[in-house]
Amino acid sequence: MGKVTGFMEFERLEEGYKPVPERLKHYKEFVVGLDEGQAKRQAARCMDCGTPFCNNGCPVNNIIPDFNDLVYQGDWQNAITVLHSTNNFPEFTGRICPAPCEAACTLNVNDDAVGIKSIEHAIIDKAWAEGWVLPQPPKHKTGKKVAVVGSGPAGMAAAQQLARVGHDVTLFEKNSRIGGLLRYGIPDFKMEKSHIDRRVAQMEAEGVVFKTGTLIGAMPEGSKVTNDAKTVISAEQLMSDFDAVLLTGGSEQSRDLPVPGRDLDGIHFAMEFLPMQNKVNAGDKLKGQLRADGKHVIVIGGGDTGSDCVGTSNRHGAASVTQFEVMPQPPEEENKPLVWPYWPLKLRTSSSHEEGCTREFAISTKAFKGEKGKVTGLTTVHVEMKDGKLVEIPGTEKDYQADLVLLAMGFVNPVATVLDAFGVDKDARGNARAGTDFNGGYATNVAKVFAAGDMRRGQSLVVWAIREGRQAARSVDEFLMGFSDLPR
Repeated sequence: MGKVTGFMEFERLEEGYKPVPERLKHYKEFVVGLDEGQAKRQAARCMDCGTPFCNNGCPVNNIIPDFNDLVYQGDWQNAITVLHSTNNFPEFTGRICPAPCEAACTLNVNDDAVGIKSIEHAIIDKAWAEGWVLPQPPKHKTGKKVAVVGSGPAGMAAAQQLARVGHDVTLFEKNSRIGGLLRYGIPDFKMEKSHIDRRVAQMEAEGVVFKTGTLIGAMPEGSKVTNDAKTVISAEQLMSDFDAVLLTGGSEQSRDLPVPGRDLDGIHFAMEFLPMQNKVNAGDKLKGQLRADGKHVIVIGGGDTGSDCVGTSNRHGAASVTQFEVMPQPPEEENKPLVWPYWPLKLRTSSSHEEGCTREFAISTKAFKGEKGKVTGLTTVHVEMKDGKLVEIPGTEKDYQADLVLLAMGFVNPVATVLDAFGVDKDARGNARAGTDFNGGYATNVAKVFAAGDMRRGQSLVVWAIREGRQAARSVDEFLMGFSDLPR
């Protein structure tokens, strides 16, 4: 461990933010990371526990005590080696992962957790600055061809792993740029897309071929899912051209709110709203961009996607932003002895909330109201939990003004077209049916077709997508070669 008494001597140090008035003027990142000295002191707090619960709390099982100790010792180059051994893209997770590892930190039982995420952020940023992140082309080629469909973090991780062991990997993406929901769903102020571009360049040097603007199967008519495809390839053609196919698309079908007035103009899914701004930031010319300038914005959904809508609306210059959450307001502090080392239910206030937002809890939308076909407001009612169900509280109806309503209530399943095109069985939630058993893991009912990421497990975190991509890559490699040396 770094310093035997470090956890008693040093307090947790949070990463900083640039001032709200400054950061609202642009879409660039505004987090002020730890410098080397601060990261060293934070790493000194790690106790290198006999049972490091942080490892199990982390979906990719980062070897956290080891890289903490290396940072404390000043051995940053070995720290990035250890970090990369489990995580292909720590610059993604170091920015947007909610850090379940910190919830599981042993210090978190009765103190503040080690700032693991901030240390990870510092390691990878220094590694890029020092030129330590280099392509790792394969020493030998296998002659096997693998198609990866979907270029989000699961697809990127799988493609990189498979290319590094010598397979010829082609990564297909229906949009004009690589990254999936990481590219189009995460605002630039949380993660600038140059981080994706650097990894794409690295992966190209490792042999991955990227095919953008290419749709596999067909898009359902009238779909609201982001799609810039100019080329369509059938599932049959892909099966003929490749020795294995890995489906790693996202869970892109947004949960709708079918209440009276839903057809009014001005009511949109978050994933209609957010990708447009990211495209504009990238230099695309859009007609009819959804904007919140001068509007009273209601965001329905209290999760991260809703928070992203809040931050983007504030940067547009919204007149007001209100966010609804149907569940009761959680406690400000969790009951640590009860929930540790698991992810706790507690009130989470994001940087976007701090920029300006009214939050309403235990509230349900009953109807939208409008004039001349455009939304002007909505009617709500407060709800409470009774016998495991949310029921309306009589006499709590209220009207809200709204010029723009953004639905951010999560995603129910992947768009079915790709799965149907391959004949892949689906589970009760509409996801690809594929288990994660060590032997044959991530295999679907269709020979040589595998599935991983949100398309398989449902809407989840970037860090879970990376884990699934890595594990699926091992299963594909084992399928092709009869064995695999790839880590899971």
